[in-house]
Amino acid sequence: MKPDRFWLTDAQFTRIAPHLLTDTRGKPPVADRRVISGIVHVLKSGGHWIDAPPDYGPCKTLYNRYVRWAAKGVWGDLFHALASADGPPARVLIDSSAVKAQPLGLGRKRGSATKPSAALAAGARPRSTR
Repeated sequence: MKPDRFWLTDAQFTRIAPHLLTDTRGKPPVADRRVISGIVHVLKSGGHWIDAPPDYGPCKTLYNRYVRWAAKGVWGDLFHALASADGPPARVLIDSSAVKAQPLGLGRKRGSATKPSAALAAGARPRSTR
């Protein structure tokens, strides 16, 4: 294992193992621990599936298993199993992001802020000819 790679610990994998799908057909599957570690690595790094290190298994396997488990709700079960490992947390942090609105998103009208008075506009030369 290289230091820049993510691997599930024995305790983490033991906790989530009962929630993994076991209905496989065809070729023997790549070990779940390798695949989950690879999926977490790709998601944490923000990279592409094709750029996943080969230590985790084929990139197509990582992607297919991620999508299949997402459709079946496995990721939610794994998250809850890991999150509830030590009981309820002493502190809960909420992450938020601030998004600045564009000036037009604040309800301001488009165009110039000041309008010419009607009196000035009436005495002015026409802007177009008919």
